[in-house]
Amino acid sequence: MRRILLIAALFAGGAQAAEPLKIEVHRDANCGCCKAWIQHLQANGFQVEDHVESDMPALKARLGVPPSMGSCHTALIDGKFVEGHVPAADILTLRQRPDLLGAAAPGMPMGSPGMEMGDHHDAYQVLGLSKSGSQEVLADYPQR
Repeated sequence: MRRILLIAALFAGGAQAAEPLKIEVHRDANCGCCKAWIQHLQANGFQVEDHVESDMPALKARLGVPPSMGSCHTALIDGKFVEGHVPAADILTLRQRPDLLGAAAPGMPMGSPGMEMGDHHDAYQVLGLSKSGSQEVLADYPQR
């Protein structure tokens, strides 16, 4: 009987555990930093569905990613785009903003998740794109 109660307690605890956040990542097959960003997402509790694409510019255009916000990979979460090396915490912020179509860390800033190379960290911003087309700063990361 005690064993049955223990098993029931384990199942009950598991049922209350949060489900991992699902995110789709679209990337070029030859991009190593994209794989590193995927590892950052997984380390922060995201369940990643990895898609290798042959035409990233067409995908970005279809998803409404402005060229000025472009980077090397594009993800989708809750119907919103995540462009480039956006930190996991900023993706969580994006999910709380129904007024935004997506977020981006334009370019490939050194020191951003997936672009860690030594102690150098470029200054960069994570930008949000509103439904009206305006951009706003969601996060500001200084140079270190």
